[in-house]
Amino acid sequence: MKPFKFKQFTVNQDQCAMKIGTDGVLLGAWASITNHPFSVLDIGAGTGVLSLMIAQRSKAEVIDAIEIDDSAYEQCVSNFENSPWGDRLFCYHASFQEFVNEIEDQYDLIISNPPFYSEHYKTQNEQRDLARFQEALPFEHLLHGVSHLLADNGRFCVVVPYIEELHFLTLAVKVKLFPNKILHVKGTPSSEIKRSFIECSFSKSKIVTDELIIETARQQYTEDYKNLTKDFYLKM
Repeated sequence: MKPFKFKQFTVNQDQCAMKIGTDGVLLGAWASITNHPFSVLDIGAGTGVLSLMIAQRSKAEVIDAIEIDDSAYEQCVSNFENSPWGDRLFCYHASFQEFVNEIEDQYDLIISNPPFYSEHYKTQNEQRDLARFQEALPFEHLLHGVSHLLADNGRFCVVVPYIEELHFLTLAVKVKLFPNKILHVKGTPSSEIKRSFIECSFSKSKIVTDELIIETARQQYTEDYKNLTKDFYLKM
């Protein structure tokens, strides 16, 4: 499998179960950096693409990533080392639960493109299932850990299936995480909403909800989509 080339960095992904996809790139481009995060945490890093995108977009000096899968962890480390921001990026080889129990630090921005299971069934590929299935990191565990690691004025940005949005937000409120902005993503104008991109924090505010349509026809991308991803995709 060929490396995935972005404008300012390249990502090798042949060792990772979850390849680079629209969800990850959109989250990396959409996640808010308006509070000028000093420290960032990427939960379930995979190839490391989210961390690399935040490194390109922000001046964050500490960008930590966690990856449990052996092969993905090694690939993530390699992708970090080969990027222009290797001195700001670090990947831990651990489960999220282990990390939460051992780390005292707090983060200004936490990002995650977590495994979900709602639309998929188990396959014979255990590595892909681990990356894909919520059993590996249930929403409850994710939110509990985030509530411990997020700084008081920090932001948590995550992508979930649209059909899981209400369930996710109900669980989030239980750990005092409240939605501030939500982006609903549709493939085409006539298709159903597929994903919810959610930003949470410890402060309640009026929720800003937007919609993003990716394309009007095959590879005819909308201006909104192009504007969001143009700093990354070569052909935008």
